[in-house]
Amino acid sequence: MNIRFLVMACAFMILTNAQFDAAAQKKNFSYNFYGQVRADLFYNSRSNSETVDGLFYMYPHDSEYDSYGNDLNAKPDGNFYTMYSRLGVTVTGPKLGENISTAGCLEVDFRGGGTNYNMVRIRQAYFSLGFGQSQLLVGQTWHPFYGDVAPDILNLNMGAPYQPFSRAPQLRYRFTDKAFRMTATLLWQSQYLSVGPASNETGETSTTKSQSFIKNSCVPEIALNLDYAPKGGNWLVGAGVDMTSIVPRTQAEYQGRVSKVDERITSVSAEAHFKYVKGLWLVAGKTVLGSNFTQASGVGGYAITGYDQVTGEQEYSPVKVSSTWLNIAYGDKWRPALFFGYLKDLDSGDQVQSVLGTGISDGLQQLVTASAEITYRPAAHWKFGVEYMLCNAWYGTRTGVIETNSVMNHRVVATAIFQF
Repeated sequence: MNIRFLVMACAFMILTNAQFDAAAQKKNFSYNFYGQVRADLFYNSRSNSETVDGLFYMYPHDSEYDSYGNDLNAKPDGNFYTMYSRLGVTVTGPKLGENISTAGCLEVDFRGGGTNYNMVRIRQAYFSLGFGQSQLLVGQTWHPFYGDVAPDILNLNMGAPYQPFSRAPQLRYRFTDKAFRMTATLLWQSQYLSVGPASNETGETSTTKSQSFIKNSCVPEIALNLDYAPKGGNWLVGAGVDMTSIVPRTQAEYQGRVSKVDERITSVSAEAHFKYVKGLWLVAGKTVLGSNFTQASGVGGYAITGYDQVTGEQEYSPVKVSSTWLNIAYGDKWRPALFFGYLKDLDSGDQVQSVLGTGISDGLQQLVTASAEITYRPAAHWKFGVEYMLCNAWYGTRTGVIETNSVMNHRVVATAIFQF
């Protein structure tokens, strides 16, 4: 029997039966089951940087010419998928002792990982303990830089690479006092990874994404966030700072010799965000100064600035990238929305030996996106929508040369969602 069919059938039976048996299974437990069946049809006018075979869109590729001067990336593509359908359950448990509340969440989709699509994948899996104004969360959930402010758009990238997008294993402490909320988080990496050398044993400058860079670091990513949302108000504003420390290599091959090396690159990123909701209006925005912040689906990386001529040990400098987005939407049953994003490599003029990263290693210097969409909700559990996106990318060299060339992609997405 097909394994995928068996897993989906089991999940369906568990969800349907659990709704009737939950009360009998565990005393003082309550369950809330949810999910969606989602279908996405998309079209691009040219080849792009993307994952999930085009569903998670990033930016258009630079021109690449054949022997006759034809741009190999100037070709359209499109596809239709349902793999972002999902299932989830939130659980409220009995108190631990007299004052500690307990809760948990398990959420999966069928996105798979890497190049293995149409497989069950954990999106969120965590438990939390509540101590009055404090809460401790242990498990995998959204990165704090994703937070409570994200674009309300049809594209599955949710605004990436302008909007940080990542779910990560973490230990999170949150303290709430009236309108203020402080969150301190220790994070590791699982499905969304930092970029580094293609091999930890060689000095190659080609890049890959791997867990080994933070695993060998033995230092988790550290984030601190502060939000202000007055009770009964329409505003949410906040800011955050993040420190990431990774180890690109533990050994190097240089001039025919293999040497143990002690390499590390530490970077600090920051963000600020706001959201205004009143009546049928939604206005939200976020600006991020990313420093080697590739683990959150962003553009960035780091430069090799020097090396030891005896051991081959390298020195690194994080590349700073600025990204900002704005989202405006109005309506309920019919809901038009606009999205604007701007990204710039702030270190594109630096003269360095080589760069490892996402986008910047290919010479991406600036990126502008504008999109317009219309969604229709005939009922609370149905959503249909069409989105048009225009994305323009400027590519150049990291040698201080001002001249750049630009490429443009036109993208259309049609989505149908049944939510339960």
